[in-house]
Amino acid sequence: MSDELRNKVQMAINRIRPNLQADGGDIELIDIVDGIVKVKLKGACAGCPMSQMTLKMGVEAYLKKEIPEVKAVEAV
Repeated sequence: MSDELRNKVQMAINRIRPNLQADGGDIELIDIVDGIVKVKLKGACAGCPMSQMTLKMGVEAYLKKEIPEVKAVEAV
């Protein structure tokens, strides 16, 4: 993964992080492999039944819109 792509993804995650933290959760960038962003959901997000929807409809949609190289987001 290029440092430039990692930096762009990290900055985008930092912009949405306050929304997750407001609900007691958090997100951490783990890796990017072939355009697939791997993240770890933490705090309240880790056990939340809505976390997959948040991940796909929120985080993934935002990252794909902001960074065309992003193909998908997966929780690890």
